[in-house]
Amino acid sequence: MADENRPPNAGGSRAWVWATILVLPFLVAGTFWLAAYVAGIRYHRDVTRMAFNDNLELLDDVKKTVGASLDTLQQVLALAPDSAGDRPYIVVSIAEHRLWFKRGQEVLFTTRVATGTGKNLEQAGGQHWKFETPRGRLVVERKDIDPPWVPPDWHFIEVAKRKGLHATPLERGQTIPVASGAVVTVDGNEVVTRYSDGRSVPLEVREGKELTIGRRLVIPPFGTNQRKYFGTLGSNRLYLGDGYGIHGTDEPNSIGRDASHGCVRVRNEDAELLFRIVPVGTPVYIY
Repeated sequence: MADENRPPNAGGSRAWVWATILVLPFLVAGTFWLAAYVAGIRYHRDVTRMAFNDNLELLDDVKKTVGASLDTLQQVLALAPDSAGDRPYIVVSIAEHRLWFKRGQEVLFTTRVATGTGKNLEQAGGQHWKFETPRGRLVVERKDIDPPWVPPDWHFIEVAKRKGLHATPLERGQTIPVASGAVVTVDGNEVVTRYSDGRSVPLEVREGKELTIGRRLVIPPFGTNQRKYFGTLGSNRLYLGDGYGIHGTDEPNSIGRDASHGCVRVRNEDAELLFRIVPVGTPVYIY
């Protein structure tokens, strides 16, 4: 016999409530999955776009952000000095501004170096950089001859702040008007001035002679020749991963001081010697 005091649709209401309680977690989980899936698609799209545009340096930065770099693995595999046996290794003292190339306790070569300034650079919007030489155990991943320096964004921001200019990124497909109807734009791997008659002339850019238009200092895209400075890193480099290296310099007076943005600088003649005598895979210990 039916309960006369029970509302006519009570059973249906309870069923609806329970159905909602049971289904809600699945809806929430589905929402998170969909958001992650869309983010993944966008990530792969952006990476594909970087590769297509030859933005290899930017692609390397993305790989490091998601943990795809081999740098950490290489550091773990590096041997400690007390277990290296006859294997040579490099030691760098930040405080003493000195480098030693050693085998066991024998010093094969030593020289003075410049290391990171330790200074901070802040940009409006919360970006922050500290120019320190990394401490710990690294490894010589490769050796470079006449290596170009691909300046990160902080270089242009630092120069712009020093000169009282506004750092302006130049994107591929974008144009920046200049005098007489000409524009600055990207053509393949070159930042060019494109004139109204159709001519395109690549711009000459180097450290200390960055591209400025009015009160703007232009940041060239990764992958363009204007984003590569030759001579800044000297004649040779021992690359240590994550953008750091032991390399020569076009500022020999900086040796023996806190002067770099994090790399270990040596005189060009010392860089050439280290290039000849230090094998790839050599552990490097910085303290």
